[in-house]
Amino acid sequence: MTENKEMESRMEAEEPFHTTRIAAEPGEREVVITQTYDAPRDKVFQLYADPKMIPKWWGPRNLETTVEEMNLRHGGVWKITQKDPNGNKYGFRGVYHDALFPERVVRTMEYDGMPGHVSLETTVFEEKDGKTIVTTTTVFQTTEDRDGMVNSGMERGVKESEERFNELLSQVGAPC
Repeated sequence: MTENKEMESRMEAEEPFHTTRIAAEPGEREVVITQTYDAPRDKVFQLYADPKMIPKWWGPRNLETTVEEMNLRHGGVWKITQKDPNGNKYGFRGVYHDALFPERVVRTMEYDGMPGHVSLETTVFEEKDGKTIVTTTTVFQTTEDRDGMVNSGMERGVKESEERFNELLSQVGAPC
């Protein structure tokens, strides 16, 4: 069984209703994450792109997330810092290359703990039958960078982010 199929099978076994799919084919430089939300595209994009909402859903629950900077436009920069219960900080940053409401966001991402290892993320929002399918394709510079991300606990972070995002969707109520 491939790494990708094993990851999908684990997630499906844990929660049959889980809507996250992570594809990380061996030897490739990309990870494709597909998530489905039971909400209109405008609402999903709004929560995804609002710097006030991001700390409520981005990353694992045990980390405190702070949006230091977020200018969602071509050439705009973003920086997010997370802090664990022991006070350790983890920074992420990048530059936006495209932001088209409510269709897509293209940005670079660099983890402060590994400077120079920059990835390119393209997130596409598609509405189908009242639900929104969010597909994020991240291309890494090397397969080693990609494998390092996959093995760093990414699956947990993605899963908890989706759970938190769904909770937030239910809290904010009616569509935009």
